[in-house]
Amino acid sequence: MARRVRGQEPELTQRGLAIDVGASAHYEDPDYYDFAYRDRRDDVAYYTRLARLSGGPVLEYGVGTGRIAVELCRAGIDVTGVDASRPMLEALQRRFAREPADVHRRMHVVHGDMRGARLRRRFPLVIAAFNTILHLRERKDFERFFSAVREHLAPAGRFVFDFSVPHPDYLGADPRRTYGAPRFRHPKSGLVRYRERFEYDAFQQVLSMELHFLPERGDSPWMVPLTHRQLFPQEAEALLHYNGFVDIRWTEGFTEAVPGPHPDSLVVSCRAAGKSVRRSKKR
Repeated sequence: MARRVRGQEPELTQRGLAIDVGASAHYEDPDYYDFAYRDRRDDVAYYTRLARLSGGPVLEYGVGTGRIAVELCRAGIDVTGVDASRPMLEALQRRFAREPADVHRRMHVVHGDMRGARLRRRFPLVIAAFNTILHLRERKDFERFFSAVREHLAPAGRFVFDFSVPHPDYLGADPRRTYGAPRFRHPKSGLVRYRERFEYDAFQQVLSMELHFLPERGDSPWMVPLTHRQLFPQEAEALLHYNGFVDIRWTEGFTEAVPGPHPDSLVVSCRAAGKSVRRSKKR
Protein backbone atom coordinates (compact mmCIF):
# COMPACT_ATOMS: atom_id res chain seq x y z
CA MET A 1 0.00 0.00 0.00
CA ALA A 2 1.14 3.53 -0.69
CA ARG A 3 2.42 5.80 2.05
CA ARG A 4 -0.45 6.25 4.52
CA VAL A 5 0.12 9.70 5.87
CA ARG A 6 -3.37 10.68 6.99
CA GLY A 7 -2.94 12.57 10.25
CA GLN A 8 0.80 12.98 9.79
CA GLU A 9 1.08 14.29 6.24
CA PRO A 10 3.47 17.22 5.74
CA GLU A 11 1.77 20.58 5.74
CA LEU A 12 2.19 22.23 2.37
CA THR A 13 3.64 25.19 4.22
CA GLN A 14 6.60 22.95 5.11
CA ARG A 15 7.81 23.39 1.58
CA GLY A 16 11.00 21.32 1.56
CA LEU A 17 9.45 18.35 3.36
CA ALA A 18 6.29 18.38 1.27
CA ILE A 19 8.28 18.48 -1.97
CA ASP A 20 10.66 15.70 -0.95
CA VAL A 21 7.86 13.38 0.17
CA GLY A 22 5.77 14.31 -2.86
CA ALA A 23 8.55 13.25 -5.20
CA SER A 24 8.53 9.65 -3.93
CA ALA A 25 5.23 8.71 -2.23
CA HIS A 26 3.24 8.27 -5.45
CA TYR A 27 5.71 5.59 -6.51
CA GLU A 28 5.51 3.44 -3.38
CA ASP A 29 2.36 1.71 -4.66
CA PRO A 30 3.29 0.33 -8.10
CA ASP A 31 0.08 -1.73 -8.34
CA TYR A 32 -2.01 1.43 -8.14
CA TYR A 33 0.40 3.24 -10.47
CA ASP A 34 0.01 0.59 -13.17
CA PHE A 35 -3.75 0.54 -12.65
CA ALA A 36 -4.08 4.33 -12.86
CA TYR A 37 -2.06 4.61 -16.08
CA ARG A 38 -3.06 1.36 -17.76
CA ASP A 39 -4.75 3.19 -20.65
CA ARG A 40 -1.81 5.49 -21.33
CA ARG A 41 -0.56 3.96 -24.58
CA ASP A 42 0.26 6.83 -26.95
CA ASP A 43 3.63 7.42 -25.34
CA VAL A 44 4.44 3.69 -25.42
CA ALA A 45 3.84 3.54 -29.17
CA TYR A 46 5.77 6.79 -29.71
CA TYR A 47 8.90 5.77 -27.81
CA THR A 48 8.81 2.27 -29.30
CA ARG A 49 8.87 3.78 -32.78
CA LEU A 50 11.81 6.03 -31.83
CA ALA A 51 13.68 3.09 -30.34
CA ARG A 52 13.26 1.04 -33.51
CA LEU A 53 14.51 3.95 -35.63
CA SER A 54 17.53 4.41 -33.35
CA GLY A 55 18.43 0.73 -33.51
CA GLY A 56 19.11 0.74 -29.76
CA PRO A 57 20.25 0.35 -27.12
CA VAL A 58 18.09 2.84 -25.20
CA LEU A 59 18.67 4.53 -21.86
CA GLU A 60 15.43 5.33 -20.02
CA TYR A 61 15.46 7.63 -17.02
CA GLY A 62 12.49 7.08 -14.69
CA VAL A 63 11.91 3.58 -16.04
CA GLY A 64 9.44 2.84 -13.20
CA THR A 65 7.56 -0.42 -13.53
CA GLY A 66 8.73 -0.90 -17.12
CA ARG A 67 5.49 0.27 -18.71
CA ILE A 68 7.41 1.57 -21.74
CA ALA A 69 10.60 -0.48 -21.41
CA VAL A 70 8.84 -3.83 -21.75
CA GLU A 71 7.47 -2.83 -25.16
CA LEU A 72 10.92 -1.69 -26.28
CA CYS A 73 12.41 -5.01 -25.20
CA ARG A 74 9.61 -6.90 -26.97
CA ALA A 75 10.59 -4.95 -30.09
CA GLY A 76 14.12 -6.35 -29.83
CA ILE A 77 15.75 -3.29 -28.26
CA ASP A 78 18.13 -3.49 -25.30
CA VAL A 79 17.10 -1.06 -22.53
CA THR A 80 18.99 0.25 -19.53
CA GLY A 81 16.54 1.73 -17.04
CA VAL A 82 17.41 4.08 -14.19
CA ASP A 83 15.03 4.77 -11.32
CA ALA A 84 15.30 5.89 -7.69
CA SER A 85 12.22 3.97 -6.48
CA ARG A 86 12.88 0.46 -5.23
CA PRO A 87 9.15 -0.48 -5.17
CA MET A 88 8.80 0.50 -8.83
CA LEU A 89 11.88 -1.46 -9.83
CA GLU A 90 10.68 -4.50 -7.88
CA ALA A 91 7.43 -4.29 -9.87
CA LEU A 92 9.47 -4.02 -13.06
CA GLN A 93 11.30 -7.22 -12.15
CA ARG A 94 7.97 -8.97 -11.56
CA ARG A 95 6.69 -7.72 -14.92
CA PHE A 96 9.76 -9.00 -16.79
CA ALA A 97 9.68 -12.32 -14.94
CA ARG A 98 6.48 -13.02 -16.88
CA GLU A 99 8.18 -12.30 -20.22
CA PRO A 100 10.05 -14.77 -22.44
CA ALA A 101 13.76 -15.12 -21.74
CA ASP A 102 14.79 -13.21 -24.89
CA VAL A 103 12.76 -10.20 -23.69
CA HIS A 104 13.91 -10.45 -20.07
CA ARG A 105 17.61 -10.43 -20.92
CA ARG A 106 17.29 -7.17 -22.87
CA MET A 107 16.36 -5.26 -19.70
CA HIS A 108 19.15 -3.87 -17.50
CA VAL A 109 18.12 -2.13 -14.28
CA VAL A 110 20.05 0.52 -12.37
CA HIS A 111 18.78 1.74 -9.01
CA GLY A 112 19.93 5.33 -8.59
CA ASP A 113 19.37 9.05 -8.87
CA MET A 114 19.07 10.18 -12.48
CA ARG A 115 21.22 13.22 -11.67
CA GLY A 116 24.16 11.14 -10.54
CA ALA A 117 24.04 7.69 -12.16
CA ARG A 118 27.09 7.14 -14.35
CA LEU A 119 26.92 4.08 -16.61
CA ARG A 120 30.10 4.44 -18.69
CA ARG A 121 28.11 3.67 -21.82
CA ARG A 122 26.70 5.72 -24.67
CA PHE A 123 23.31 5.33 -26.28
CA PRO A 124 21.84 6.53 -29.58
CA LEU A 125 18.58 7.30 -27.77
CA VAL A 126 18.06 8.58 -24.22
CA ILE A 127 14.48 9.10 -23.02
CA ALA A 128 12.76 10.48 -19.94
CA ALA A 129 9.05 9.79 -20.30
CA PHE A 130 5.85 10.87 -18.55
CA ASN A 131 6.93 13.94 -16.54
CA THR A 132 10.15 12.39 -15.22
CA ILE A 133 11.85 15.73 -15.75
CA LEU A 134 9.30 17.45 -13.48
CA HIS A 135 10.98 15.83 -10.47
CA LEU A 136 13.96 18.15 -10.94
CA ARG A 137 13.50 21.20 -8.75
CA GLU A 138 16.34 23.69 -8.96
CA ARG A 139 18.69 24.91 -11.66
CA LYS A 140 21.53 22.81 -10.23
CA ASP A 141 19.33 19.70 -10.49
CA PHE A 142 18.75 20.35 -14.19
CA GLU A 143 22.46 21.02 -14.70
CA ARG A 144 23.47 17.72 -13.08
CA PHE A 145 20.85 15.76 -14.99
CA PHE A 146 21.63 17.32 -18.35
CA SER A 147 25.33 16.69 -17.75
CA ALA A 148 24.54 13.00 -17.19
CA VAL A 149 22.44 12.89 -20.35
CA ARG A 150 25.23 14.44 -22.44
CA GLU A 151 27.71 11.96 -20.99
CA HIS A 152 25.53 9.04 -22.07
CA LEU A 153 24.61 10.19 -25.58
CA ALA A 154 26.35 8.57 -28.53
CA PRO A 155 27.54 10.76 -31.42
CA ALA A 156 24.43 12.07 -33.21
CA GLY A 157 22.30 10.50 -30.44
CA ARG A 158 19.10 12.20 -29.37
CA PHE A 159 17.58 12.98 -26.00
CA VAL A 160 13.77 12.85 -26.02
CA PHE A 161 11.42 13.62 -23.15
CA ASP A 162 7.84 14.70 -22.59
CA PHE A 163 6.14 16.78 -19.93
CA SER A 164 2.76 18.24 -19.06
CA VAL A 165 2.40 21.95 -19.75
CA PRO A 166 1.44 24.04 -16.68
CA HIS A 167 -2.35 24.41 -16.68
CA PRO A 168 -4.16 27.45 -15.27
CA ASP A 169 -6.88 25.28 -13.72
CA TYR A 170 -4.34 23.55 -11.48
CA LEU A 171 -2.11 26.55 -10.81
CA GLY A 172 -5.12 28.65 -9.85
CA ALA A 173 -7.01 25.99 -7.88
CA ASP A 174 -8.27 27.01 -4.44
CA PRO A 175 -5.97 25.25 -1.91
CA ARG A 176 -8.74 25.44 0.72
CA ARG A 177 -10.93 22.92 -1.08
CA THR A 178 -10.69 19.43 -2.53
CA TYR A 179 -11.98 18.42 -5.92
CA GLY A 180 -13.93 15.22 -6.37
CA ALA A 181 -13.37 12.58 -9.05
CA PRO A 182 -15.34 9.46 -9.99
CA ARG A 183 -15.12 6.46 -7.68
CA PHE A 184 -12.96 3.61 -8.87
CA ARG A 185 -11.95 0.11 -7.82
CA HIS A 186 -8.49 0.23 -6.29
CA PRO A 187 -6.44 -2.93 -7.04
CA LYS A 188 -5.97 -3.60 -3.31
CA SER A 189 -8.64 -1.65 -1.40
CA GLY A 190 -11.72 -2.23 -3.52
CA LEU A 191 -14.18 0.56 -4.28
CA VAL A 192 -12.65 3.90 -3.31
CA ARG A 193 -13.88 7.48 -3.26
CA TYR A 194 -11.23 9.86 -4.52
CA ARG A 195 -10.53 13.59 -4.14
CA GLU A 196 -7.64 15.91 -5.00
CA ARG A 197 -6.24 19.14 -3.59
CA PHE A 198 -3.81 21.50 -5.32
CA GLU A 199 -1.53 24.25 -4.12
CA TYR A 200 0.91 26.14 -6.31
CA ASP A 201 4.08 27.84 -5.11
CA ALA A 202 4.65 30.49 -7.78
CA PHE A 203 8.19 31.32 -6.64
CA GLN A 204 9.51 27.74 -6.62
CA GLN A 205 7.22 26.81 -9.54
CA VAL A 206 6.12 23.68 -7.68
CA LEU A 207 2.60 22.29 -7.85
CA SER A 208 1.79 20.23 -4.74
CA MET A 209 -1.09 17.78 -5.02
CA GLU A 210 -2.82 15.70 -2.39
CA LEU A 211 -4.48 12.50 -3.60
CA HIS A 212 -7.14 11.50 -1.03
CA PHE A 213 -8.46 7.92 -0.97
CA LEU A 214 -11.49 6.83 1.10
CA PRO A 215 -12.28 3.08 0.84
CA GLU A 216 -15.98 2.29 1.01
CA ARG A 217 -15.52 -1.04 2.77
CA GLY A 218 -14.35 0.63 5.98
CA ASP A 219 -10.56 0.62 5.69
CA SER A 220 -8.73 3.69 6.94
CA PRO A 221 -8.49 6.52 4.42
CA TRP A 222 -5.10 7.68 3.24
CA MET A 223 -3.50 10.53 1.38
CA VAL A 224 -0.60 10.44 -1.07
CA PRO A 225 1.27 13.67 -1.84
CA LEU A 226 2.62 14.31 -5.31
CA THR A 227 4.75 17.28 -6.35
CA HIS A 228 5.76 18.41 -9.82
CA ARG A 229 8.06 21.24 -10.77
CA GLN A 230 6.13 23.30 -13.31
CA LEU A 231 8.23 23.71 -16.42
CA PHE A 232 7.25 26.34 -18.96
CA PRO A 233 8.21 25.67 -22.60
CA GLN A 234 10.42 28.71 -23.13
CA GLU A 235 12.15 28.00 -19.81
CA ALA A 236 12.76 24.40 -20.90
CA GLU A 237 14.30 25.55 -24.17
CA ALA A 238 16.59 27.99 -22.34
CA LEU A 239 17.70 25.30 -19.88
CA LEU A 240 18.52 22.95 -22.74
CA HIS A 241 20.36 25.64 -24.70
CA TYR A 242 22.53 26.77 -21.80
CA ASN A 243 23.28 23.17 -20.84
CA GLY A 244 24.75 22.27 -24.21
CA PHE A 245 21.86 20.97 -26.31
CA VAL A 246 21.12 21.96 -29.89
CA ASP A 247 18.70 21.06 -32.68
CA ILE A 248 15.81 21.36 -30.23
CA ARG A 249 12.57 20.16 -31.77
CA TRP A 250 9.05 20.35 -30.31
CA THR A 251 5.87 18.42 -31.04
CA GLU A 252 2.48 18.53 -29.39
CA GLY A 253 1.79 15.33 -27.53
CA PHE A 254 2.90 12.14 -29.24
CA THR A 255 2.24 13.36 -32.76
CA GLU A 256 4.25 15.11 -35.44
CA ALA A 257 2.17 18.27 -35.02
CA VAL A 258 3.77 21.65 -34.37
CA PRO A 259 2.59 22.81 -30.92
CA GLY A 260 -0.44 25.08 -30.93
CA PRO A 261 -1.27 27.77 -28.36
CA HIS A 262 -2.89 25.39 -25.85
CA PRO A 263 -1.01 22.06 -25.70
CA ASP A 264 -1.63 19.65 -22.82
CA SER A 265 1.77 18.03 -23.18
CA LEU A 266 4.92 18.52 -25.22
CA VAL A 267 7.59 16.21 -26.56
CA VAL A 268 11.11 17.61 -26.87
CA SER A 269 13.86 16.08 -28.99
CA CYS A 270 17.42 17.41 -29.01
CA ARG A 271 21.05 16.39 -29.26
CA ALA A 272 24.19 17.41 -27.43
CA ALA A 273 26.36 20.06 -29.04
CA GLY A 274 29.52 18.54 -30.45
CA LYS A 275 27.98 15.06 -30.63
CA SER A 276 27.33 15.09 -34.37
CA VAL A 277 29.16 12.52 -36.47
CA ARG A 278 32.09 14.02 -38.33
CA ARG A 279 33.34 12.26 -41.43
CA SER A 280 37.05 12.43 -42.01
CA LYS A 281 38.21 13.63 -45.41
CA LYS A 282 40.28 11.25 -47.49
CA ARG A 283 43.72 12.54 -48.40
